Amino acid sequence: MHLLIPAAGSGRRMGSSRNKLLLDLLGKPLIAWTLLAAEASPTIEQIGIIGQAEDWKAFDAIATSLNLSKPVEFIQGGATRQESVYNGLQSLPRYTEHVLIHDGARCLATPDLFDRCADVLISCDGLIAAIPVKDTIKVVDAVGVIQHTPERSRLWAAQTPQGFSVPLLKKCHDQGKQNGWEVTDDAALFEQCGLAVHIVEGEETNLKVTTPVDLAIAEFILRQRLGS
Repeated sequence: MHLLIPAAGSGRRMGSSRNKLLLDLLGKPLIAWTLLAAEASPTIEQIGIIGQAEDWKAFDAIATSLNLSKPVEFIQGGATRQESVYNGLQSLPRYTEHVLIHDGARCLATPDLFDRCADVLISCDGLIAAIPVKDTIKVVDAVGVIQHTPERSRLWAAQTPQGFSVPLLKKCHDQGKQNGWEVTDDAALFEQCGLAVHIVEGEETNLKVTTPVDLAIAEFILRQRLGS
């Protein structure tokens, strides 16, 4: 199974002037924890990091320091996550049938989550890791007035990894470019094309590190996990 890691984002919301995946989390850069989980996953065979050229040297040094046994490829990122994933798909070997796509900022995903997603992907064309929503969600209008309260039992919070049939996802990306669709994840492209996306139950600890508060929570979770 190939794993693509979009890693071309900035650290603006983190209050950092550099790529947030290079920030420290318990003595290692954020992306190092993602790479270690991929390394420990028996189903992941190859890793592609999609980033900007100015970060490749740092990413390469991190991968080298971890002594990874799995090959790591560096792929030029785009101006958006959608463009970055498109570039990543073009880099895959022609024979590739399935791919997992995982945001590098979700640095606490476990090897078990990668494996469960990879196993399910063998029998479907598209999936996402997700967890049931605990809070009551309100749909509001432009001025902040509640319009609707959706039934919570049917709401799931999307995570990554997300997994897809490579030929189908490439077609969806091509159609998205032709139609000018702008989406925040690949599942939305699948949905736009009328294709089914299945749910694999994710992990409560698989948070996306976006702000300094997220980083503090991630450190707490990681200390609990490591027993330190």
